[in-house]
Amino acid sequence: SIQNKQAQNFDWALNKLDSSVRRTGRITRALLLRIFHDMCRTGYPSSNQALLLLRSCGSLLPEVPLCERTELAHMIWGKLQDLGAVYDASHYNALLKVYLQNEHKFSPTEFLSKMEEANVQPNRVTYQRLIAAYCNEGDIEGASKILGFMKMKELPITEAVFSSLVTGHARTGDMENAENILSVMRDAGIEPGPDTYLALLNAYAEKGDINNIKQILEKVEKMEGNFMDRDLMQVIFSLAKAGYPQYVQDIMSHMRYERGYIPDAMNLTLNLITQGLEDTAFQIFKSFPSLLSENHSESSMDYGNFFLRHCVTTDKPLSKLKQFCDELKEANMHSSPLQFTLYCALESKKADLAINLMKTMKEEGLPLRPHYCWPLLVGYQKEKNVQGTIGVLKAMHELGVEPDVETYTNYVLTNFDDIQTFRALLRISIFTVSSPRMPSVNLFHFKGGLILVSVILVECFLLFFSTEAVGYFLYNLIDSMSDSEVQAKEEHLRQYFHQLKKMNVVIPTNIYRGIHNLLDIYHVPELIKVCGYINTELGVSALEEELEKLKAEKQPIGNVLKQLIVALCAEENMQKALEVKAKYEPDMVVGGYAALINLCCRHDNVEDAMNLKEEVFRKDSSVALDTNKYLALVQVLGKHGRLEDAINILKEMKEKDIPIKDTTVTFFFHILNAAAMRGGVETVNRLHESILMLGLAKPSTNLCSPLITVHLEKDDVPAALEATIDCYKKYGTIPRLHDILCRLIEQGNTDLLQKAMDFMSQERGEMTMLYDIFFAFLNTGKYKEAKKIIETPGLRARPARLQWFAEKCIAANQMETLENMVEMTQKLFECDREQMYYYLLKLCKISNDWQKADATWTKMQEENVIPRERTLRLLADTLKNNGQEVPFDVDVNALLYATSMQCDIAIVFFFILCVEAYNILLEAQKKYIMFPPSAYSTLIKALLAEGCLEEAIKVKNIAETHIKGFTLNDAASSLLIITQVRRDYLKDAMSTLKTVVESDMVPIPLAVTRLIQALAMKGDLESICAVEKMVENLAASIGLSRMLFVNNTVLAHIKNNNLDMAVEYIEPLFISGMQNPDSPIPSMSYVFRKVIEERLEPALEKLSAMAERLVNQFGVYKPATDLFLQYVDAGRVDDARFLLQRCGGIAEQKKILMAFIAKSSQKPGQQHSYLIKIKETRNLFVMKLLDNDLASAKTLFEKVKAANIHTDEIFLKRLAVLLRNAGEPVPFTEPPVSVFSD
Repeated sequence: SIQNKQAQNFDWALNKLDSSVRRTGRITRALLLRIFHDMCRTGYPSSNQALLLLRSCGSLLPEVPLCERTELAHMIWGKLQDLGAVYDASHYNALLKVYLQNEHKFSPTEFLSKMEEANVQPNRVTYQRLIAAYCNEGDIEGASKILGFMKMKELPITEAVFSSLVTGHARTGDMENAENILSVMRDAGIEPGPDTYLALLNAYAEKGDINNIKQILEKVEKMEGNFMDRDLMQVIFSLAKAGYPQYVQDIMSHMRYERGYIPDAMNLTLNLITQGLEDTAFQIFKSFPSLLSENHSESSMDYGNFFLRHCVTTDKPLSKLKQFCDELKEANMHSSPLQFTLYCALESKKADLAINLMKTMKEEGLPLRPHYCWPLLVGYQKEKNVQGTIGVLKAMHELGVEPDVETYTNYVLTNFDDIQTFRALLRISIFTVSSPRMPSVNLFHFKGGLILVSVILVECFLLFFSTEAVGYFLYNLIDSMSDSEVQAKEEHLRQYFHQLKKMNVVIPTNIYRGIHNLLDIYHVPELIKVCGYINTELGVSALEEELEKLKAEKQPIGNVLKQLIVALCAEENMQKALEVKAKYEPDMVVGGYAALINLCCRHDNVEDAMNLKEEVFRKDSSVALDTNKYLALVQVLGKHGRLEDAINILKEMKEKDIPIKDTTVTFFFHILNAAAMRGGVETVNRLHESILMLGLAKPSTNLCSPLITVHLEKDDVPAALEATIDCYKKYGTIPRLHDILCRLIEQGNTDLLQKAMDFMSQERGEMTMLYDIFFAFLNTGKYKEAKKIIETPGLRARPARLQWFAEKCIAANQMETLENMVEMTQKLFECDREQMYYYLLKLCKISNDWQKADATWTKMQEENVIPRERTLRLLADTLKNNGQEVPFDVDVNALLYATSMQCDIAIVFFFILCVEAYNILLEAQKKYIMFPPSAYSTLIKALLAEGCLEEAIKVKNIAETHIKGFTLNDAASSLLIITQVRRDYLKDAMSTLKTVVESDMVPIPLAVTRLIQALAMKGDLESICAVEKMVENLAASIGLSRMLFVNNTVLAHIKNNNLDMAVEYIEPLFISGMQNPDSPIPSMSYVFRKVIEERLEPALEKLSAMAERLVNQFGVYKPATDLFLQYVDAGRVDDARFLLQRCGGIAEQKKILMAFIAKSSQKPGQQHSYLIKIKETRNLFVMKLLDNDLASAKTLFEKVKAANIHTDEIFLKRLAVLLRNAGEPVPFTEPPVSVFSD
C-alpha cells in the first residue's frame, strides 16, 4: 500500500539521517536532497516525512551557507505542500527553529498570521520560538507581546523564554537588564540553569567582553555547575563572528574534551569556514591531534582531510590553502596535504585550482603522475570537449608530465573520430607527436570466460553413509554451486537423483525442502523430485496385539516392544509401561529403557529411574543414553538431595563423550536455578563446579547467576556480593549485579556499595561502573544521585544498556523511573532521543495514560526530536483510545494492531514452516505490526538454512527498518556470507563480514574460507588483504590457517596474470621455513589443484619450476610432493612420472604419501592404476588402496607381471592373504608372516 511504502521510505530516510547525525553531528546537502527527491517521487509525502526534512535544514548543515539553508527549507516546504503534505503546529515549530538557527530575519506577526490562515493553533513551543526571534533582533516590545499571549493562555514560562530575554536585552545594549533577568527568574521560582548562563556568555562574547565571560565561567564552576564543550563552542563562534578571535584560546582552556568533542569541534570548524572565518577554524582544528592520538597511531593518521576539503569547496584562495598545507606538514599532522588538496580540487571539478596546485607541487619537488589529470579528462570526455582535453594535455606538457598509454587509450583518443585529427590538433597546440609518444594501442580490450567448478561424484558416497547424511551432502553440494554451474551440470544432478531413487534412498523432509528451494531459485524445476519421509505410527492397542502375535510366532519382538514402550510414555502411563518392561524384560532394547528413564524422571520416580539405568548398563556397559535423559536424571537426583549420584551422572556424561548443545547448557541453568530457589547452597556450588570442571559447559553470566540467587533468596547480600566477585575472578562474569546494587542502596550499606563500585571500576572500567550505579539509583528512586552520575564528563550513550533498563521499566510499569531516565539523558552524548521517547510512549500506551503521552509529545517538540512512524502510531493510538484529538496527520490503516498476534512470535516462527512464517510476517508488515528482534532472527536463520536468500534479505531489511540496532547473530551472519558468496555478491559478503567482526561476533571458518576463495578467483588481492586484517585477531580461535590467505593470494596473483609476483610471494615462505623446523610446513595442494582444474598451464609451468628449484637448491620437498599428488589425483600420470624422475626424493616423503593414500582409499578404482604406472616402490601403497577388493587386486597383479615390475614381499604377502581368505590358490611362494607383520 501507499502508506506501507511511506513508512518504509520514512524509516529508511530517518535511519540514514539519524546515523549521520549521531556519528558526525551533521548531514550533507547531497544526502538531504537525495532523501527529498526520493520522497517526492512517491507523490504522497507524509506529514512526518516533511517534519524530518524541515528539521534538517538548520544547524545540521554546517557546510552550507545560512541563506542557502533557508532557501532549502522554503523549497521543501512549498514542494511537499503542493504534493499534499498536511502541516500542523510541529511543522511550523520546526520551520521557526530553522529560521533561528540560520539567523533568518522574518516577521513573527506575519508568521502567526500564516498559521491562522492554515487553521493551525500555535502551542507553547511556537510562542517560545517567536519570543526568541524578537529577542534576536533586540525587539523587547515584540517579545513582551508574545509573553502576554502566553500568560493569557496560562502557558508555563520556561527557562528557554528567560534565556531569550537575556539575549534580547543584550542586543539592545542593556547588559544591566540582561543580567537582572536571572533575578527575575529566581523570583519566579526558576533557578537559572546552564542555558541561561550560556545566553549571558554569548551576549558578552558579541561585545568582546572577555573579563565578564571569565567571571561567569568561574561563578558557574563554583556553583558546581558545568558547561558542556558544545556550549563553549557557541561562545567561540560568537567571539569569532563578532571579530574577537584573539579570545578564542581563553575559552579553549575551559574545554573538558568530552566524548563528543571531536564531532562537535569539526562542525564548529566547518561552520566557521562556511562563514569566512577559516583562520579561527584552523585554530580550533589544531586542538584535534592531541585527542586523536590517544586512540590512534600518529604515523597512521592524516589529520585535516575534512578541513582541506571544505576549504576547497568554499573556494578559499590558493595562497590560503598553501599556508594551511605548510602548517599541517610542519606540525606532522598530515603526510601529504598538498596531494590531498589536489584530490579535493579534482573531485570538485575545479580545473584551474587543480592545475595551480600541481604547479605548486612541482615547485616543491613533489612527484606528479599522469593519472592526477584523469578526473579532468573524464569530465571533458563526457562532454566531448576537445579543446578542454587539449588544454589538459598542454598543461601536462608544461608540468613535464608525459601522458602514458593508459591516459591516451582510456581518456583522450575516445574524444576524436580518428587518430589523424588528434595528431593534428596536438601538434598545433603543444608539440610534434613522435611515434614513441603515440604508441599504437587498441582502444578496447575485452576479456571473459566462464569457469566451472567440477562436481564431486556422489555415487560412492551413497554406499557408505546414512540417507540423512546423503541428503545433507547433496544439499551442501548444490548450495556450493552458482546458478550457472547448476544449469551447466544439470544432467549430472539428474543422474544423482535417479540413483537415489534406484537405491530406495528417501531424503528427510527438511533436507528435501532446502534442496527444493535451492533448485527453485536456480530456475531448474525439472530437477525437483518429490521425496518424503514416511513415519507411520500405530496405537497402543494395535502394538500390544502385534507384540503378542510376534511372541506367539517366536519372532523377534524388540522393535515392536520399543514402539509400545514409547507409545505408553507418550501417554504418560508410567505404571503400565513399567509392567510391560517387567513382562518382556529379556527382549528390552536400549531405546525402550531410555524412554522409560525419561518418563520416571518426569514423574519424580527417582528410584525406578536409577534402577532402569543400572539394568541397561548391566546388559551393555558401553551404552550411552542421550543428553536429555542424563539431564533429566541430574535434575531429579538434585531435587531429591542425592547430590553424589547427580555428580556421578555428570561424570558419566563426560566419560561417554555425550554431545553438549546450547539447549544442554540452558538445561544446566534451570537445574542450578531450581536448586538455588530451594536454598541449597552446597548443591548449587558443587553441581556448578562439577559442570565446569568436567568441561560440560563454559562459564557464562546466565550459568553463574544461581550462585548469587541462592544467597539473595536468603537475603544474605554480603555473601551475594562476595559470590559475584568470586565469579568474576574465576570465570570473568558478573551475574545479578544490578539486583545486588539495588539491595545495597535500599539497605544504605555504603561500605559494601563502595566496595562494589571500586571492584567494578577496576575490573570493567569506569563507564560500565557508572551505568551500573546509574541504573541502580534510578531503580531505587535516588534520582538526584542518578543525575549526578549521568552528567559525568565523558560519558556517552550505550544504546543496548539503555534499552535493557527501559524495557525493564516497561515490564514493571515504572513510569516515574523511566520518565526520569529519559529526562536525565537529554544531553548524553550520542543518545538517540527519539528512541528514548519511544520507550516512554510505549509505557504510556500500556498504562493507558494519555495525559502523560500528550506531555511527552510536547517535550519532543521542545527538543526538536523527529518521531519515527512507529512512535507516531503509538501516540495516536493512545490518544484515540481515550477519545482525544490527534494533533498530527496519521493514516487510519496504520493504527491497526492485531492484538491476537502480540504473543511471543519467535516461538511461533520456530514451530511452523518457513514459508508460512514468512507469509505471516509480510501480512503483519502490511498492518504495521512489529515483532521482537528474536522473531526476525529466528525466521532469517530458517530461511537461510533452506536456501531462501531473497526472502531472508527482505526479512533482514524489514527488521533493520523497524528495530534500531538490529543485527544477526554469528551463525545467521555466517550463513548469509556463504549464500552471498555463492551468488557472487562478494561486496555484500565483505560488508556482512565487516559488520560481524565490528560487532564482536565470530564468523564460522567456512564463511571466511568461501569468501577468500571467491575473491581469489576474481583476482581481488585488495579484498583478500582486507578480510585477513578483519579476522587477524580471530583466526587462531576459529581455526583459520594462515595458508588459507597465502594460497588464495597466490591464486589471485595468477588470476591477474602476475605469475612472477605469485612465485616471489610464496617461495620465501618455504625457504624461511627451513630456518624454523618447529613451524608447520606450508602446503600448496590447493593452489596446484585449482591451477590444474582451471587448466592454467603457464601458471602450472611456473609453479612446477619453483617446486623443482626448492628441491634442488634447498632440499624442500613439500611443494613438489603436493604437485606430484595433485597430478596423480587429476589422472595426469605422465606429468607425475616425469616429476618423480626429476625429484626422486618425493618417494621418500612417506607421511605425506600415506596420508594421501588413506584419503584416496575411499575412492576405489581411481588412483590404483595411476600409482602403479609411476614407480615400482609404490606397490605397498597400491595394495593398501585396494581395501580387500580381490578382483581389482588380481587384475593389478597381472598388470604388474606384464609390465615386468619388481614385486616386493609385502606386496606378495598382501595379495596372498586376499587369495587365501577367498579360498583361491596362491600362484607364487608366499612370504613368511614376519615379513608382513613388519
